[in-house]
Amino acid sequence: MIRIEEIWLASEPLNMRAEPDTALARVMKVFGAARQHCGYLFANQRGNGMKMLVHDGLGVWLSNRRLNQGKFHSIEFATPE
Repeated sequence: MIRIEEIWLASEPLNMRAEPDTALARVMKVFGAARQHCGYLFANQRGNGMKMLVHDGLGVWLSNRRLNQGKFHSIEFATPE
């Protein structure tokens, strides 16, 4: 069983043709390293697909989900001033 303790949401879209190495490179660029038992969630530009990269302590696991109808809805977060 894969244990996920934290999920991080990407603010930039990811191409859904991206392979695990590409998604991992994005995580490394932003965070410096993929943390164990953390999931990194990416959406595509259209909002109808998502990929999750998980570091399980031994390696990485990449899963994707595409909606046949509709879109995932984005959430706007307000930044404190």
